[in-house]
Amino acid sequence: MFFTYPWYAGRVMLEPVKRRRRRSGARTAFWLFGLTLAACAVAAGAAVLWWPQPRVEADAEALAHVVQPGYAGGVSSVVVRESDGRIVPIAVRHGRLWPEKHLAPGEPLTVELEVHRPGWAGWLVGRTAKATLTVRTPSARLRGRWLEVRSGEPLVATFDAPVRTVALRMHGHPRTLRFARARTTVDLGPIQAGQRSGSISISAAPRVWERIPKPTRLSWFPARNRAQALVEPAPGMALAPDRAITLTFSRPVRTIFGTRLPTLSPAVPGRWHLLDTHTLTFRPGGLGYPLSSHLAVQLPERVGLARAAGGGNIGTLEWDVRHGTVLRLEQLLAQAGYLPLSWSAADPVTPTARGELAATAEPPAGRFRWRYENTPHELHALWRTGKWNEIVRGAVMMFEDTHHLDVDGFVGPKVWGALLADTLAGRKRTDGYSYVYVHRDVPQSLTLWHNGKIVLRSPGNTGVPAAPTQLGTFPVFEHIPIGTMSGTNPDGSHYHDPGIRYISYFNHGDAIHAFNRSSFGTPQSLGCVELPLAAAAKVWPYTPIGVLVTVEN
Repeated sequence: MFFTYPWYAGRVMLEPVKRRRRRSGARTAFWLFGLTLAACAVAAGAAVLWWPQPRVEADAEALAHVVQPGYAGGVSSVVVRESDGRIVPIAVRHGRLWPEKHLAPGEPLTVELEVHRPGWAGWLVGRTAKATLTVRTPSARLRGRWLEVRSGEPLVATFDAPVRTVALRMHGHPRTLRFARARTTVDLGPIQAGQRSGSISISAAPRVWERIPKPTRLSWFPARNRAQALVEPAPGMALAPDRAITLTFSRPVRTIFGTRLPTLSPAVPGRWHLLDTHTLTFRPGGLGYPLSSHLAVQLPERVGLARAAGGGNIGTLEWDVRHGTVLRLEQLLAQAGYLPLSWSAADPVTPTARGELAATAEPPAGRFRWRYENTPHELHALWRTGKWNEIVRGAVMMFEDTHHLDVDGFVGPKVWGALLADTLAGRKRTDGYSYVYVHRDVPQSLTLWHNGKIVLRSPGNTGVPAAPTQLGTFPVFEHIPIGTMSGTNPDGSHYHDPGIRYISYFNHGDAIHAFNRSSFGTPQSLGCVELPLAAAAKVWPYTPIGVLVTVEN
C-alpha cells in the first residue's frame, strides 16, 4: 500500500530544527564570552598579586640596597629617616644606599622606597609601588674588657662584629686605625716591660660612614696567679679633692671582696659604685677629700698592684690631697671679712662645691682693694698678693679661733673645709679689722687702729736692753683677761706675777698687758709692752687672737 504526503509536509517538519540550532549557538557564544571575562579577571588578579615587587635589603657595606626584579619598574625616590623623622641625605649608586653624613652605630632608621612601573603595566598593576625597611646601623662591642697578657705578647682587642675603624687613646696619645677589610680582632702591639698593665679608651665602627661611638675602657694585667688591681690615679700621686678613685680588678669584684666595700680615712661624703663586674669607683660628694689631707683607702682583701713588678699584695692605698693656692686663700679670707682688703672677681666663681674646689687650684682673676683710705703704712708694707705674709697668717689664726680650731696658723684640711663651707653659706665676719703698732723710740708708745680710725694712743714700756722687745710683726696667739706671768730675770733670778690684767700674747712670752708702773714711755719690761690699766682695758677688746702687732723703732 502506498501513502502519499502533501508537498508541504517536509517544511512543516524542518522549521523547528533550525530554530533550536540558532538558540544553541547563542548560548555557546555567551558562555565563551563569560569564560573569557573570567579568565581576564583571574589573569589581572594574578598580575596584581604576583607582579614582581621591589624591595630593600640590608647590605654588607652600604646602609642597604634595592632589589628590582624584571618589570618591577624604576626607582623614583628613596627616603631614609631617623627615629625623630629627620631625613638622612643619601646617595644611590648601583642600587646601594650610601649615607652622606656620619651616622651613629646602633641608630634605628627607616628606608622608604618608591618605584614607578612601566606605562604598559601601570593600568593593570598600578603606576607606583612602595617598599619600607626598618634597619639599625651596625655596632660592635668588645668581647673582653679585662685581659691578662704575658710580657712580650701582643695586646689584642676582640669585637663581636667586624669593624672597619678603631679609635683608641693609649698613654694619652690618640690613634685611629682604618682597615681595608673589616675584622673582629685588632692587634694593638706587644706589651713592653714598662707597660705590664694599663687601660686604654677604645671604640670601633663597623662601617666607614659611621661616627666613632663613645669609647669603652679596655684594661690589661700581667698574667699572674692572684687577683690584681689597676688603680687610678696611681697611689702616691697628688689627688684632686673631687676626683674619682677607680679600682679595676683582673677578676670580678664580688669574687675578690664578696659584698664588702673599701673604706676611706678620713671619712669622706660619697659612695662606691660598681661600674661593671670588674670595676669599683668612689665619687666624693660635698667638698670632697679635705684639701691638704692624707687619704687612705683600706681594701677588704689584699690584692696585687698591677703596675708593680712582682711584689706582694697590698691592703691600703694612699694619696696626698693637693693643697689650695695662697692666692685663693687670700681671696676667700678677704670675702669673709678677715683681711683689711676686699676682693672682687672679674668672673665670679660658680657658687657650688665643685666650682669652689676648682677655684682653689686655679683662682679666678680679680682685684684686691684696701678697705680703708687711711690704712697705716706699716700694714700696707706687709701685704703680698699671692704670697704668704703676716697679714694672711693673722687672718688664718683669727679664723681658726672663731671656728674653735687649733690656733696654729697652719692652713690644713680643717681650715680649708671650714673656709669653703663659710663661702658656700655666705657667712662673713663683721667685727671689723684692728691693728696695733708699737714704737720703741723714746717716748715709747702704742697706737691702736680699727676700721680706718685711731682708737687710742698711749705711752707704754717695752723691754730693757738686756731683754728687748723684738722688732717685727706678730699675730696675737693668746688672749686672756687675767693671768699669771712668770719667767727669768736678766740676772738669773725668777719672777712670778699673779693677777696681770688684759693680756694679749703676740711673740713667745711677749704680750701687751696692764702693769702698775710709776711712769710709762721708757724701756722697763722684760720684753712685754706694758700699758697703764685704763689704756690696757681699752686695747684688750680690740686685740683678739689673730690681730697683728708691729714693733718698730
